[in-house]
Amino acid sequence: MSGFVEKPEPVQVPGLVHLHTGKVRDLYRDEDGNLVMVASDRMSAYDWVLPTEIPDKGRVLTQLSLWWFDQLADLVPHHVISTDLPAGAPADWAGRTLVCRSLEMVPVECVARGYLTGSGLAEYEQSRTVCGLALPEGLVDGSELPAPIFTPAAKAAVGEHDENVSYEEVARQVGPETAALLRRTTLAVYGRARDIARERGIILADTKFEFGFAGEELVIADEVLTPDSSRFWPADQWQPGRAQPSYDKQFVRDWLTSAESGWDRKSEQPPPALPQRIVDATRAKYVEAYERITGQPWS
Repeated sequence: MSGFVEKPEPVQVPGLVHLHTGKVRDLYRDEDGNLVMVASDRMSAYDWVLPTEIPDKGRVLTQLSLWWFDQLADLVPHHVISTDLPAGAPADWAGRTLVCRSLEMVPVECVARGYLTGSGLAEYEQSRTVCGLALPEGLVDGSELPAPIFTPAAKAAVGEHDENVSYEEVARQVGPETAALLRRTTLAVYGRARDIARERGIILADTKFEFGFAGEELVIADEVLTPDSSRFWPADQWQPGRAQPSYDKQFVRDWLTSAESGWDRKSEQPPPALPQRIVDATRAKYVEAYERITGQPWS
């Protein structure tokens, strides 16, 4: 069992219809048929949405995504129409709300990997493959791959793991032309983002994208290249053969699996509240990622 420790009640706003509460975002539809996406400060780990929020996290994710959308606009259009608050929305939605085109979403998590870690490492250690792609011998945790690879996953419900699938399975699901377009676009966007991050002393180890169609046009959606959807490592601390320091929720994961938390992730019991020092350290990492990547101070 997993999911929300306590699922929040959605905010009701005149003129907006609540559609979905996800791990991080709440989704609404406005009277024009557009989607209104609100990034909360919720934190998820080990398939649980935790009882403790991380202040400013939703704003960081939203503002960082907007910055990246601008950097990628010549490669793929994005879904954002406006950042204006809908009439009647609460003030704390400011900076965390996007009004977006409604797309026909592709039911595939489009993952690009330039380095070996996470579920890719686990598969590699068993079979020397990732999503069925053969890789050379001798790679370890944190190794740079000979070239970036497209390793898609099937989207899962809240509380479930996304499941890695082969490219052939994606082609079977969405058709060979769409599969090829997804792979080509995913790797192009990853390559651009990897180079930008590298200039700022950050390794983009892997990331995931979501795409949808507006008619015949492929559009990048949801969030993009944030610490929630990507592994960012400080380049000056990169050392293959071990877990890498990262700009993400690692403080949270480490504390939850420590003796101090008293939580057994193999049990069906929900995780406990986070101590303030873990909240503060995690917020600081998200803010640092924003500042290092964009070159702009967080305010």
